[in-house]
Amino acid sequence: MRKNMGWGLRLRALLAGLFILLALGAGEVLAAAQITQIKSVRLWRAPDNTRLVFDLSGPVQHSLFTLSAPNRIVIDLNGAQLSTALNQLKLKNTPITAVRSAQRSPTDLRLVLDLSAQVTPKSFVLPPNQQYGNRLVVDLYDQGADITPDVPATPTPNRPATPVTPTQPVAKAPVPAGGKRDIIIAIDAGHGGEDPGASGPSGLHEKNITLSIARELQRQINQMKGFRAELTRTGDYFIPLRGRTAIARKKGADLFVSIHADAAPSRSAFGASVFALSDRGATSETARWLADSENRSDLIGGDGSVSLDDKDHMLAGVLLDLSMTATMSSSLDVGHKVLTNVGRVTSLHKSRVEQAGFMVLKSPDIPSILVETGFISNPGESRKLNTASHQQALARSIAAGVRQYFVQTPPPGTYIASLRDGGQLSSGPRQHVVRAGESLSMIAARYDVSMATLRSTNNLKTDSVRIGQVLNIPATSLAAQQ
Repeated sequence: MRKNMGWGLRLRALLAGLFILLALGAGEVLAAAQITQIKSVRLWRAPDNTRLVFDLSGPVQHSLFTLSAPNRIVIDLNGAQLSTALNQLKLKNTPITAVRSAQRSPTDLRLVLDLSAQVTPKSFVLPPNQQYGNRLVVDLYDQGADITPDVPATPTPNRPATPVTPTQPVAKAPVPAGGKRDIIIAIDAGHGGEDPGASGPSGLHEKNITLSIARELQRQINQMKGFRAELTRTGDYFIPLRGRTAIARKKGADLFVSIHADAAPSRSAFGASVFALSDRGATSETARWLADSENRSDLIGGDGSVSLDDKDHMLAGVLLDLSMTATMSSSLDVGHKVLTNVGRVTSLHKSRVEQAGFMVLKSPDIPSILVETGFISNPGESRKLNTASHQQALARSIAAGVRQYFVQTPPPGTYIASLRDGGQLSSGPRQHVVRAGESLSMIAARYDVSMATLRSTNNLKTDSVRIGQVLNIPATSLAAQQ
């Protein structure tokens, strides 16, 4: 009897031990299943910062801190392991001299970035999207660089987006000793870095096409006396949408031109388009500006002559709305001229300037247009967009439209304005489409003609105008005689 009882006790102990072993094994399997793998690492160098993107198999918790003597950045990842090589990263022209790793425990990973100079690090995680899975992004800003807010590095939308709030007033280009400054055109090559944009059937990336066209457009504009073109990005790196308009503002841009290549589910879609900001987008941007107290002191208007910091909320709203209305009207005008010229070198998707709430167009003080140069998803257009001859033709047509607009309405104090005022420019007749909130007196002031001239030219019996009405604007020489 005692022998049987002893055997029973031993059996129960054995079963209990097996249960514990199985539980421990299951726990290890579960823990292994929950460990996030770093699948790959990508690196881009921008003029004032370096971006590292760690592609992950799942979400991860991380912490980051800096060390000195020598300068290092330490990144600790909980529940992570490294499953890619770090020695393949191209570190030339970056402040990083080496990237090291150590598995502190089976579930904790430490990454160390050895640095040649001090930097200001920022890090954030991104959830999966249509293009990428989970990511950890580490931005290293050079000393003295303007640190922009953390913005998720998702692909730039090809459809209306949420508003963008400018963070700096427009600082117009310095006036030369002769008192005649250049007209500044900010050219924005869409996408860049880990955001390739749309892709063509042959694997052609939109980010590369837009940069090539932007560089060619810059070259052609810089050949026009009285104009100077500045690029928002000069290489293959990511710039947040807010950062693009901030760069344009910092460079004192008189016009912002964003270059893109469209994509559609159907490969048969074709043709170029030009976009300006929509009324809906403008309304939301006005509300955003007034809601952000940090931007109440930003200047509005192309010449930065009106500030919101000393205005009550209602007056500030009226002033900002007037500025936005004038900017949108200018955007439509220059957009129409660009579209007309682009239509001479390629097919058009739409025969009029379209309007949408693109984030990069939402600057209340800089006229802005977005040019979709064609459908990269269309095999035929994709091949054309990748040729130097077609890129040159597109750039030439955009430059022609830009020049036509500024010859007719040059900003005060510019070389082009001095030519017009001296009678050395032929400012031919123009047309203006009346928009909501505009009056005949506002339109007359904008084109520097008298109300009597506008009434006479358009056979108007009163000063009343209606939305959508097309007014003929006489040539400058004709206006001066009346």
